[in-house]
Amino acid sequence: MLQQFNPKNKDLIVYINGKLVHRDEAGVSPFDSSVQNGDACWEGLRVYKGKIFKLEEHLDRLEKSMTMLRYEGMPTREEIKDALRQTLAANGMTDSVHVRLTVSRGLKYTSGLDPRINTKGCSLFILAEHKAPVYDTSGLHLITAKQRRPFADVLDQRIHSSNQLTSILAKLEANDAGADDALMLDTAGNLAETNATHIFLVKNGTVLTSTTKACPTGITRATVLSLCEQEGIPCEVRDITESEIHEADEVFCTGTMGEIVCVNQIDETIYHERQPGPVTQKLSALYQTLTETEGFPIL
Repeated sequence: MLQQFNPKNKDLIVYINGKLVHRDEAGVSPFDSSVQNGDACWEGLRVYKGKIFKLEEHLDRLEKSMTMLRYEGMPTREEIKDALRQTLAANGMTDSVHVRLTVSRGLKYTSGLDPRINTKGCSLFILAEHKAPVYDTSGLHLITAKQRRPFADVLDQRIHSSNQLTSILAKLEANDAGADDALMLDTAGNLAETNATHIFLVKNGTVLTSTTKACPTGITRATVLSLCEQEGIPCEVRDITESEIHEADEVFCTGTMGEIVCVNQIDETIYHERQPGPVTQKLSALYQTLTETEGFPIL
């Protein structure tokens, strides 16, 4: 799965610290913490028919990440919402749009790691693109990566950090194997997530997913768990061994950028070939209904 350039994004207007500029004229200071140390957090948002889906939940997670990183001078929710409106309006965007919202610790007065040399408050960046869900709806092929997801005693995964080197290393493994993405285990050998999405299994009609001890909380993940509860679909959140993954009846991924998509193959194990299983189909349809009826209006 390789994303292609969309010509509609050729003249994007992006938001950088209160300014709207053409994508080719956008610049970030080499003194910004995002550049110096990967010290930033981010959210991926999706726009459906003039509304941003689950915006408040995304901002809750962003605020939690910034607080855990002890950022000072954080942008308020209203400032972020206003910046989102400005960016989407400048691009004339109302539907089938993905937004990358990033907040860094901000500018440093000299190079270095110490947060005390950050004195100007946070930086806010908004990149909105014309982008449909990125995965092939016929399903994904995953390989199990050697790269593992750490527990909180190494790096707390509740911080939705822009430092994604573990994900990049796992993705390189998937690319080398000719797979779409990489399945990642935690350091104890249990299911964590993929390099880009959360993972759900279905076994005997029960939906299973991993804990978030070694992966971020997910907005789409939480939505699926809520749908299971509402619809009376049995669901468990627990440690899942690697062997259980290969014994599942169905597997699917969830994420804002790709929504809900089935997994056809993990390593040598093949599930529903080139089509989602019945539980995946049901949850995907329920999710699509939500995206058509809920959201934060941008107009």
